[in-house]
This record gives sequence, C-alpha cells and structure tokens, in this order.
Amino acid sequence: MGTLSEESQGGLGRRRFLRVAGATAVGSLSACAGPQPPAPAPATLPASPPRPPQAPAAVPERLLPGDPGWRLTSYGLAGAVDGYCDRASVLPGEPVGLHASTTTDGFRVTAYRMGWYGGALARRVWRSGWIRGRSQAPAAFDYATRTISAGWPRTLTIPTDGWPEGAYLLRLDASGGAQRYVPLIVRSATTAGKTVLVHATPTWQAYNAWGGYSLYHGPGQRYATRSLAVSFDRPYDPTGMAKFLVHERAVVALAERLGIELAYLTGTELDADGQALDGAAAVFFLGHDEYWTPGARRTVTRARDTGTNLAFLGANTCYRRIRLEDGGRTVICYKTDAGRDPVYATRPDLVTADYRANPLPDPESSLVGVYYDGYPADAPYVVTRPGHWVFAGTGVKEGDAFPHLVGVEYDRVDPSVPTPRPLEIIAHSPLICGRRATNADTAYYTAPSGAGVFASGTMRWAEALMAGTADSPRTHGIDQRARRFVTTATTNLLRSFARGPAGEHEPAPRDNVSALYG
Repeated sequence: MGTLSEESQGGLGRRRFLRVAGATAVGSLSACAGPQPPAPAPATLPASPPRPPQAPAAVPERLLPGDPGWRLTSYGLAGAVDGYCDRASVLPGEPVGLHASTTTDGFRVTAYRMGWYGGALARRVWRSGWIRGRSQAPAAFDYATRTISAGWPRTLTIPTDGWPEGAYLLRLDASGGAQRYVPLIVRSATTAGKTVLVHATPTWQAYNAWGGYSLYHGPGQRYATRSLAVSFDRPYDPTGMAKFLVHERAVVALAERLGIELAYLTGTELDADGQALDGAAAVFFLGHDEYWTPGARRTVTRARDTGTNLAFLGANTCYRRIRLEDGGRTVICYKTDAGRDPVYATRPDLVTADYRANPLPDPESSLVGVYYDGYPADAPYVVTRPGHWVFAGTGVKEGDAFPHLVGVEYDRVDPSVPTPRPLEIIAHSPLICGRRATNADTAYYTAPSGAGVFASGTMRWAEALMAGTADSPRTHGIDQRARRFVTTATTNLLRSFARGPAGEHEPAPRDNVSALYG
C-alpha cells in the first residue's frame, strides 16, 4: 500500500533504529560445588558523581511511523460538519482558533502532519476531546463584492506546542460519521539554507466555492455572478481542498522522503515580508499557484536575483494580480472588471487584473520563463533535450512521449513577451487547444546571480507523482511510466537545487528558443 511505488520508497518505510545495550552475563554456581571461599571485601573507592541521563537520539521526522487512517472515509451531508481556522498559517507553538458548525451532537478534531512517513503520508500529532455540537448562524453576504463570510464564533483554541513545521490537515469527525478537512500550515521562522515549499493558500481560496461563490462563479455557475473578493473566514469545499490534496501533497511527500532540509511558507508570508526568502537555497511552487500579490512577486524576484533557485512545478503560475486585505483574510481579484477596482485611478500597480493586462502589464514570463497559453488541454509530454541534467537517470531519448502528462492548463515559451535568455526548452509538446495548434514547454534558465529557474509548463506535473496509486488511481490516464519519469526528474531538481545556486554546479542552459520558434 502507500501512494508511491515500492521502487521509490527506497526502503525508508522499513528501517528501524535500535539502541542495543551490552550486559555482562553472570553464571550461577553448580549445586554440586563444594564450599567456596569467602569473596574478598571490595576495595573502597571514592564515589563517582552520577552521570546525567542521556536523551535518546532524535529520530528524523520523516522516519517516524505514520498513520494511514488520516484519509476521509465519509463526507456526509452538506452542513453535517464544517470548520475553518482563523489563520492560514502559524509559527510552531502559536495557538490557532477553530470555528466550527455541525448539525450533529458533537465532533472531535485530529491533527495530521502531512509528509512521507514510510508511505503512510501523514502522522497524527494531536487529538481533541469530544466537543458539543452547535449549528452556527447562516453566513454573511457582502453585496458589493459578492463575498461570503461565515463569521462564526471560535469553537476551540488548538495548541501547536511541539508541532513540527509543515503542512497539516485537521480532520473533523462528527458523531454521525461525517468528516471534513481544515488545512493549516505551521510555517518556518527562517528559510536560510533551506528548500522552501510554498503553499498556494490564496489560490486555494480563489477556487473555494463554499457558500455558492468563488472568484470563478456564483449562482447558476455563472461568471457574471462570481465574487470579486473571497474570504478565508469560511470552510473549504472539495474544490478548494483539492488544490492542496491534488497539486501539493505529493510534492511534500517526495521532498520529505529525500531528507532535504525544508521550510514551509504560504503566499501570504511572501507578500508580508520581502525578506522571507533571504538566504534560501531554493523555492518550490508546487502545482497550481495562480494568484500572487505584487509584494509576493517582488519577494520571489529578489530571491532569484540573490542566488535562490526557483522551481515552478505547475502551470498558470503568477497569472492573477491580487490584493490581500483584512490582515490577509480577504483575497481581492476583479479580473476582467478591473475598471471597477477601487484603486484603479490611484494605485495602478495594485489593480487586480491579470499580470499581462492593463493598466500596468507585467507578464509572468519575465520571472517564470514560460507564458500561460491556455485551457483545456490534454496531450503527450514530448522530450526535446534528453541529456539535460533534470532528466538524468530517466532513460529518456529525444522524442519520447508521455501520454496525458500535459494539461489541463499549460504554459509555453513566447519570444514576443519578456523572456529571460539564454533559455533552454527541454520538452516541447505539440497540442491542440480550442482548435488552435500550439505547444507546451518545459524550460530552464540561469539568472545572472547563478540561480537556476525551472518551469514544468504543465499543471499535471505534481499530479503525476501520485498517478496510478490508491490516492489517485485514474489521474487523467497518466501511467506508471510517466510517474516514474516525473518522480526521478523532480528528485533531481530537489537534490540539485538544495545545493545552492544551480549555475555554480550544473551545466549552463543551451538556448534553443530560436530553433523551435523561429
């Protein structure tokens, strides 16, 4: 069992660390032996000071036993139990408030830290007692921005003392059997020398349609009735939770299995602290990180320009410009109604349009290296540069294809927009999107600082890490061959980027943009 293959487990789930103490065996005297001379009196020695007890050697978090029972087994009826935290992330030891509602007699909360854990993928770190059930009042609605906010009172305060940094799921188990997840990131206080995993909490919330509204649609699934601002003060629906479970969880498991020194942040910290990534070895954006504040983009650009490697494992990254208000609890994005944004006339740099749109276009390609090109797509991933170091150990040859690995959104290199050069396209995948012939590209460049920047160009990269497993048995038809390929390539990225600026220890990119695009 487990969601990664036996080959990829590397035996870590079966290791045991034993402490063996030696003892001197004393043989008993035979009953037939004659009288024995008295033993000489022991010599009197000065008393030795007692030795302080030695603490047992700490077992690395990734090698601790896991708890396979973390998964939901019964969603139950709508409203059976729901909850949200009053903070998307906390530092270790900081308490967090849980706001919950249930139509049942009661529920309890179990906190699971997500990781490798020998293939179990999670470890239980805390459990509450049973909490009396209470059905909360209906959510509030802001008609100006069509924003749903639950506004429930705090149900309990959850301590995080002793919780390691990482990604957590709080599972709510109601007395009637219904279950829900509430996500929480226990973030890192420092990132220096570490590989940072960034959890895309603003994007989770953008797609979250709890209460009938998201940044994509409102009643009748219509774009015209969508929210213009969404609140973290509400539970997640299955779509919102899928942004972590589908696009991020498998990367966390792989990174922890490799034993790389990791740090954990969310997009909110990148916005609030321009120095949040100072000294980091690498930053990984895990799968679908579409919604960025200008502050977050400046923080990431600063990191690249001071030698921090960047990896964009999904597609459609840094596409929407957003603002965070109410202490980071509200995500604002007017999109095609940017002219209605209250700051349009006074702060064009903060207008929540797409980054490539007016009033101040600044396409994501200048940072990511690739340019969002479309949706929906389903196409084979085609290798162009099999000798690139990212593909080491995969055994691929030029023209090798992996069916369905490109989709459902994708990026390509577009020489007509700002693009770092030299840039090497290592996979160039022809596809049709809406009757339009185009391509998806995986690209790599090195910044003047020496930082390496990798972009997969497909949103299914992280999904492929789970393809064909119990957690994702039918991942768009992606097969185990593709899963092994993506796992090896991602392992190469994680290990290389953890060593510091890739330009100092990996071959320089060989620009082939003109050869492929003229």
